[in-house]
Amino acid sequence: MTASAADLPIAVTLGDPSGVGPDIVIAIHGEHREGLPSWFVIGDPDLLAARARRLGRALTVAMIQNPQEALCVAPGTLPVLPLVNRQSDAPGRTDPANAAGTIEAIDRATALVLDGLAAALVTGPIDKKALYDAGFHHPGHTEYLAHLCQLWLGRPFTPVMLLTGPDLSCVPVTIHIPISEVPRQLTSELIETTCRIVAADFRDRLGIARPRLAIAGLNPHAGEKGAIGSEDETVIRPAIARLRASGIDAVGPLPADTMFHPPARSRYDVAICMYHDQALIPAKTLAFDKTVNATLGLPVIRTSPDHGTAADIAGTGEARPDSFLAALRLAGRMADAAKHTASTATAHT
Repeated sequence: MTASAADLPIAVTLGDPSGVGPDIVIAIHGEHREGLPSWFVIGDPDLLAARARRLGRALTVAMIQNPQEALCVAPGTLPVLPLVNRQSDAPGRTDPANAAGTIEAIDRATALVLDGLAAALVTGPIDKKALYDAGFHHPGHTEYLAHLCQLWLGRPFTPVMLLTGPDLSCVPVTIHIPISEVPRQLTSELIETTCRIVAADFRDRLGIARPRLAIAGLNPHAGEKGAIGSEDETVIRPAIARLRASGIDAVGPLPADTMFHPPARSRYDVAICMYHDQALIPAKTLAFDKTVNATLGLPVIRTSPDHGTAADIAGTGEARPDSFLAALRLAGRMADAAKHTASTATAHT
């Protein structure tokens, strides 16, 4: 029988063993247990033990067979759901042989959340080159999660990237494409779809009843009414009009250079940006170590630290856990809000 949502732990994946994912999980378990939601790791226990020895840290692992057992382990013990594909401890060195375990962890974490056995997943950073060398064909984590959800539920999903920190939440409408491609791929429909997903998830998973969306322009000064490019008037403004007509609190297009100072930020809950760096530069400038990458628009709650594998410092003990801690806490808050939304909806039916 599936446990109630209140009793579900969060599934954590380590990411690529070449990076700091194992270091941070070990550090969080050892030093930052207070105030965190219940969580467990899907990983290779021998890899974790080897990394702990390398870091000079004590680590006691409890092997579990299902997520529910994570709620019953002894204090000071790290619950680990073992991988079938074993992995070697290779800090700073990508090894395609580790890719199968990295992918298995993502697959199993996603399945556990979709099956109602885990509340959310927090994913450690992956090395896409190592996965590509092993035959992985997806652009990245987010797209692969959308693919898994589609396989599981039989319908496509549109994932949306949210970067959120203590003082700013940003969403890029277009993500990993060249700047030259942005005007060609930016459409009113894409902007509208992205904003509707953001509004729904901010309401249902972040507990903001009527989120305020500030929508950036594409061109300098939001195009100055067509004097500096036409996209702000012909692409962005019509999308905003339709959003507002449907009851979504959306304003814009706004000049991006005046959107991110404190008084401006106080007037909205999330900034909708037109391209990758328009969103990530302010987010990382304001809170580089505390910004979290969350994926909206999927039937699973997924958060991730907003940094890469940092393979150059893996195994040294220098990795900071701030972003990973923030990702765990956000996943817990989102799971609680989603549970409340679901229970409220049930009460009204």
